[in-house]
Amino acid sequence: MICKTCVMDDSIKSLNFVEGQCEYCIKYFPELDELRNKTFQGKTIFDQFSKLKKINNKYNCLIGVSGGVDSSYIVHLAQLHKLNPLLLHFDNGWNSELAVSNIKKIVERTGFDLETYVVNWNEFRDIQKSFIKAGVVDIELVTDHAIFANLINTAKKKKIKYILSGTNLFTEHGMPREWIWRKSDRKNIIDIQKKYGNIKIKSYPTMNFFSWYIAKYLKLYPRLIEPLNLIDYKKNFAISELKRIYNWEEYADKHFESFFTKFYQAYILPTKFLIDKRKSHLSCLIRNNEMKRDEALKIIDNKNYPGNLEVDKEYFCKKLEISREEFEEILKSKPVSHYNFKNSEKLFRFSKKIYEIINYK
Repeated sequence: MICKTCVMDDSIKSLNFVEGQCEYCIKYFPELDELRNKTFQGKTIFDQFSKLKKINNKYNCLIGVSGGVDSSYIVHLAQLHKLNPLLLHFDNGWNSELAVSNIKKIVERTGFDLETYVVNWNEFRDIQKSFIKAGVVDIELVTDHAIFANLINTAKKKKIKYILSGTNLFTEHGMPREWIWRKSDRKNIIDIQKKYGNIKIKSYPTMNFFSWYIAKYLKLYPRLIEPLNLIDYKKNFAISELKRIYNWEEYADKHFESFFTKFYQAYILPTKFLIDKRKSHLSCLIRNNEMKRDEALKIIDNKNYPGNLEVDKEYFCKKLEISREEFEEILKSKPVSHYNFKNSEKLFRFSKKIYEIINYK
């Protein structure tokens, strides 16, 4: 069964349908409408940014930049509202040339300061290899956790109270829980590396669960702000503006600014885990009134790898120092749950209940 409204289907075991419509459409259409209505009720983004402009510091906010659409548009909004952010790029060794070019264009046009954090490649590569060998679904956890940890650590070091995030409900909702793992789970990373890695974690940026929880939910510093949830955000409009103002260039798909992410989403996920993340990405655009369902179905029907698979596979294995034979065996092996390793799920659920009780009162 495929949802009559979006392109999510019953290949997702946890997904429920009611009268032909998936639970994400049932849940998120009203949530998006509510969020959109809030942006029209008052100048919420102006109010939020006006507070930042009053901060007496060299930088009034911190923005993580990848060269992707969302983070680039956050920088554009900062320029538009005359903020003075520090831009922080996390270089994990997998940047595409296009991503580097797009970041350079944004920085040159805005004049904002940019700092680049370059990981210890030997250590980072070993952690990525551990996740691949472990057989868990979310090997991007290694990068995503480090990006946010690096933002929090930098904000604390430079006494920057606010972090502007490109995370948003409009284009990033409705991701099946079994496709991903919680990005704040340091314990999961450490246990997987302990079991499969050859290098002890030393310089790799990590954060404990409470650092993430404080930034996202509590009114303590550094505090996370999601500006794209304060406007009627449209990805297609953001792309057109970035192209027009910064000569920014579009990627083939969401998060393809990283070669690793491209290979992971376009080859590893569908091959080993039978997951096509495009279903979620495109369904978000359908619910956000940016794409027709028929158009999304045509895209999903195209199963071709975006590029030269053999060349990319060779590059991927060579860069990670893993043999083609071992990599192919890993792809054939049965997926393993993140729950098979130490994790912070119980702590997260307990904290969430406490937060809901406090806010309910």
